[in-house]
Amino acid sequence: MKVVLLAGGFGTRLSEESQYKPKPMVEIGGMPILWHIMKSYAFYGFREFVICAGYKQHVIKEYFNDYFLHTTDVTFDFTNGKNEVTIHRNTSEPWKVTVIDTGLHTMTGGRIKRVAKYLGNEPFLLTYGDGLSDVNIQATVNYHKKHGKMVTMSAYHAGQRFGVLDVEENGRIKEFREKTKGDGNLINIGYMVCSPQFLDCISGDATVLEKEPLEKAAAMGELMAYKHEGFWQCMDTVREKEQLEKMWADGKAPWKVWE
Repeated sequence: MKVVLLAGGFGTRLSEESQYKPKPMVEIGGMPILWHIMKSYAFYGFREFVICAGYKQHVIKEYFNDYFLHTTDVTFDFTNGKNEVTIHRNTSEPWKVTVIDTGLHTMTGGRIKRVAKYLGNEPFLLTYGDGLSDVNIQATVNYHKKHGKMVTMSAYHAGQRFGVLDVEENGRIKEFREKTKGDGNLINIGYMVCSPQFLDCISGDATVLEKEPLEKAAAMGELMAYKHEGFWQCMDTVREKEQLEKMWADGKAPWKVWE
């Protein structure tokens, strides 16, 4: 099962960093937040990634182009006119990474539609490139297979800046909508599992994932919530980045489920 990562936005609320790189490439503990998210998925055995790039997409491509070299101990031998490279130790991840330029101004839903041909006619995992969590990803997949609906979304109690979910006791999401004053419901934190039919709910580049596609899936009774009660934190601001940095530096990063 492939993992689709949304990594194409401008990250304007983190402009101090995102003026130089895409927000998913902003570092926590010396590694891009995108790498942390991928490590979480890889821990559960999902190691094939499709990255929906856009803004400064070349930064993501260059990072993975150099990734093998940067994670090895290496000897460069130029003696006697040679140009030989010897790899002594390799600590790169056993990942397959596809980076697609999905356009500078394409909306979140449109980005997913643009990478559809790389996904095949099979379920796929989907999340945002700026949120860290200790969600049990295998459990979301198992839950998705069990209920048989089109989309499973991880849901979490948090401050109301995000799309609100009206969830029934059996987990079916009756309504997906933008927040209103006074909301205290579960929110969408990504970490989704999607059946391939969900792609049919996306019209094109102007489609916002959190609008028509998810609202339509909810109205059809095809959107289910996996309730997550552990850790989740997005990185929208410098303050949030600093909080995540401190957790990592203190050895208390809840999202680090790998050894």
